[in-house]
Amino acid sequence: MRRRLIGIAVAMTVLFGIFEWRLSVMELWPRSKSGDRMVARQAVEQRDKELVIDAGRGEFFDRNGVPLTGQSIEALGLFPVPAGQRGELKQLSRLAAVLEVSVQQLQAHLKELKEPGYWLEDGGGHPHALTDKQLEELKTIHVNGVRVVPYRLRYKAPYIASQTIGYISQHPERIKSVYGHEYATGELKLNSIIGGAGLERSLDRLLRGDGQTTASYYTDAYGQPLQGLDVRVTAPVNRLYPLQVVTTLDASLQAEIEAYADRSGLKQGAIVVLDLATRDIVTMVSRPRLNPEQVDASSSATANHAIRAVEPGSIFKLVTEAAALEAGVSVPSETFHCNGEYGRYGLSDWKAGGHGDLTLREGLAKSCNIVFAAIAERLTAQQLADTAFRLGIGRQIGWHSEQSVGPLTGPIRLLEEEEAGQIYARKQTTVDGGVMAQTGIGQRDVRISPLQAANMIATIVNMGHVVEPRIVREIRYANGQRLVSIPPHEAASPLGRLSPATAHELMEGMQLVVQIGTGRSIQNGEWDAAGKSGTAQVIHDGVDRVNQWFIGYGPLKSPKYAIAVLAENRTPNSANEATKLFRAILDIAASKQ
Repeated sequence: MRRRLIGIAVAMTVLFGIFEWRLSVMELWPRSKSGDRMVARQAVEQRDKELVIDAGRGEFFDRNGVPLTGQSIEALGLFPVPAGQRGELKQLSRLAAVLEVSVQQLQAHLKELKEPGYWLEDGGGHPHALTDKQLEELKTIHVNGVRVVPYRLRYKAPYIASQTIGYISQHPERIKSVYGHEYATGELKLNSIIGGAGLERSLDRLLRGDGQTTASYYTDAYGQPLQGLDVRVTAPVNRLYPLQVVTTLDASLQAEIEAYADRSGLKQGAIVVLDLATRDIVTMVSRPRLNPEQVDASSSATANHAIRAVEPGSIFKLVTEAAALEAGVSVPSETFHCNGEYGRYGLSDWKAGGHGDLTLREGLAKSCNIVFAAIAERLTAQQLADTAFRLGIGRQIGWHSEQSVGPLTGPIRLLEEEEAGQIYARKQTTVDGGVMAQTGIGQRDVRISPLQAANMIATIVNMGHVVEPRIVREIRYANGQRLVSIPPHEAASPLGRLSPATAHELMEGMQLVVQIGTGRSIQNGEWDAAGKSGTAQVIHDGVDRVNQWFIGYGPLKSPKYAIAVLAENRTPNSANEATKLFRAILDIAASKQ
């Protein structure tokens, strides 16, 4: 009897197991309309379609806490569903009308979907930001696999300081070379998005954050949304991320200066404004304008012209005069005679017939080539180069640290793409009188960046004290708690510093530039100013062009800002656009006080 009972129990267990298995088959392997079974793997794939709505990347802010990146919008998420399962044609037609396309265009687009995506702005780029009217109309439209989802735009128009902030992109070779460990462990793939330029690149390891926020669209095997699931958002739980990078930029001043530069027609060039009290970069403009949402790597817009070294022209005469005064080969009151021709090396003055008799100080004010070629020939090549170095020229001058700073692993250079520039050609073996004469007026092989030029002015105003301009002030956790401060750094030269007497004389000379010289056009403004103009002869695509500069400071009584303006690739003999921009920028800055 006992054996019989055991046998019955075993049989019932087997039958019950078969019944349970049958039920699971019916649940997991439903029949399609054609009667064919679907494999479980396919059914699962149809249930869970993932769409990234926030990459979780750290954000940038200006010095006052104003966001420079990041904008939340409502977008239209599109998920693949089986053919013919989108819903009624009437609903598709209504959706097409809201999106202002034909129903045929909409159907074709949805049919081509292989993975989740967004309805994009015209021309592609980023998801279309739905208007309030569109959102209201979409409330009554039901199309399977089409849902309104929140989306975090990385960049927001008008994309101020875009070259300084940089952009993100795919960079397989950089992932292999820089992120070998992350690639080997699977944390990064070759098609992962990383920082491609600017601060996005130099701070990429910190900015990548703690994970993405995703939207998953759940359907059954027929493409119908599952009740109670439909779209679910999954986000990281770490409340300390993403991080916040507090820059030294002033968003209001940056935006206003950019807008004015564009209205004035600045096509190529740069503007740098430094706070003289802190040496922080408060404005850094580069043109051509860059849209970080649509980056063309071959375009010059991707380069930050504010940290790219180009021909300086006569603004370099400040360095030449400083070297002459420091070496004792001239004094401010020395008199020179200019008849318009130097008499050798094919060098002449910009003013036909010359300036007549004038002192060294007046030579700076009137930007006389003859005066500065003469004193340059009295100098050795090393004396001129050493003085430039003491003024922060011929070396990368932006903030950096050889040691680690908090979570930032050393060596660190925040403006990675900054060019050091040069005084002489790298392969220059012999520096004769002709080289010195042409170098002394800022021609030949001299290269300076606008950041270096602005910092040179700041160094002169601060009596030879050189500091590395900061672009980042601190980095915070998402809750506002400070993670690390970026301390100010001196950029002292082992060659010593410029003497206060020389710095004072250069300031007197720059004031005279505005009073009687090449900067007279900036006399009338909110603040009195001092500075130096420059025009460098260059060849662009085989055509003679000029780089126009104006660098200086203001106000005179209590200097607040050092400014460098560069207008590149201009027509020879055209009005100095940089001078006009300098005056306007100083007035804009004054209006903010």
